[in-house]
Amino acid sequence: MDRTLKALSLILSYPTRELQQAMPEIGGVLAADTRLTAAARRALRPLVEELSGRDIYDIEEQYVMLFDRSRTLSLNLFEHVHGESRDRGGAMVSLLETYRDGGFEPVTSELPDHLPVLLEFLATRSHSEAQETLADAAHIFEALSARLARRESPYAAVFAALLQLSGAKADKEAVAELLDQPEVDPNDLEALDAVWEESEVRFGPDPNAGCPQVRDMLTRMDQPINPDPRVAAE
Repeated sequence: MDRTLKALSLILSYPTRELQQAMPEIGGVLAADTRLTAAARRALRPLVEELSGRDIYDIEEQYVMLFDRSRTLSLNLFEHVHGESRDRGGAMVSLLETYRDGGFEPVTSELPDHLPVLLEFLATRSHSEAQETLADAAHIFEALSARLARRESPYAAVFAALLQLSGAKADKEAVAELLDQPEVDPNDLEALDAVWEESEVRFGPDPNAGCPQVRDMLTRMDQPINPDPRVAAE
């Protein structure tokens, strides 16, 4: 078990009183991992302290405003790849099959591509497999870290840490494409409704979809959500 990936999975989960009680141990795990630079470990401290000491209702509200009301900060990774297209449904089914093939059965109401779920799975895999998978999502981590840093959110340090653990340098063009997507004010409910009002995600089996490994699916994360139609027609 990679205790650091497990700790990061927990710290990105919806905050609860149980999580608050566990924060001293979680903070200790993160502070002890020498794969992270001293600066990265220091940067995680404010979030650990905030989740430990702030009123539970305040941190719950903060979490919802960041990750549930903002598509550009979504913790569902395929959201940044497929949006709400049918392709996302097929990728989700394949990812769930990959979990089960690895003996991992998510016990959660979250979707399979929810980052805390993926990190919990990767915590049970070999170091090389986990690192390669994280590397494939490096540009997403960098974009999320940048967006959260703009909001002065301590959660930015988590994505910076994941990028460091991946051992990869994010593709600058892919990062720029993600950062180019407009952000919506989480308090503007009418605008939020307009953004989320898209086609239903379908999770039925795709007769043309095999069961690729999780890394193969995450490799496709560097493909644009809306590819050039001239290329698709060739």
